[in-house]
Amino acid sequence: MKKRDFILKIEVLVATIAIAFGIFTVLTSKVNASSYKDDLINKDQLTIGLEGTYKPYSYRSNGKLTGFEVDLGKALAKQMGVKVKFVPTKWDSLIAGVGASKYDIVLNNITQTPERKKVYIFSNPYIYSRYTVISSKKNKINNLKEIKNKKFAEGTGTNNEILAKKYKAKIVSSGDFATSLSLIRQGRVQGTINAAEAYYAYAKTNKVSDLHFKDLSKQVKPVKISALLNKKNKKLQKRINKALKTLKDNGTLKKLSEKYFGSDITKKP
Repeated sequence: MKKRDFILKIEVLVATIAIAFGIFTVLTSKVNASSYKDDLINKDQLTIGLEGTYKPYSYRSNGKLTGFEVDLGKALAKQMGVKVKFVPTKWDSLIAGVGASKYDIVLNNITQTPERKKVYIFSNPYIYSRYTVISSKKNKINNLKEIKNKKFAEGTGTNNEILAKKYKAKIVSSGDFATSLSLIRQGRVQGTINAAEAYYAYAKTNKVSDLHFKDLSKQVKPVKISALLNKKNKKLQKRINKALKTLKDNGTLKKLSEKYFGSDITKKP
């Protein structure tokens, strides 16, 4: 075989391999780009679980579901190129619904905790929530050490309940924030631990002159609030994180935070 012919055959072989590799790369990229949809309950829809009773995170205004995490869910779905569906669920069964495939993610002021990380996975944080203790103005509570043996209204399984239990409070189950405040006013409990953002939002449209509010930021570090997912849905987790980064970079997260909380709480403390 002439050297020239041999070189020509080698060049053809290299070109063929390059073309095949290019086709493989394109096909692989397409599969990887859309593979997160395989984690979705409905392939072209992001199904989100939330309470719908926790202002300003998610609540109803004139019968319509709205709030920070509702707008966030819509923005995430838009970035991902899918439709969005919200599934309002009571707190007691909200997190378990992810494991039961009732929805793809939970957006409900969910805190990353060691216990939850054993069973679920989380997105990167989208806000950092500040704890507060709320009590009656007649019987003010300013320190977590003061809540020992006092009755505190908390949602079952919430990070607020976990903190209250840590400091030895006696827990009275409460379904939502407004109910907790009513229990304080009725004298049935001495206080509640909750998010400072929730109190600020409540105070915009409700009387709070009879309540005492104490920010606990100096006593307890603000916590990471993230989307909660089924442990097997790691491709979806990666895509959610990508969408969150875009929303942070283009200012959408900051804008939503200022709209619903009155300040930017998306920055890491």
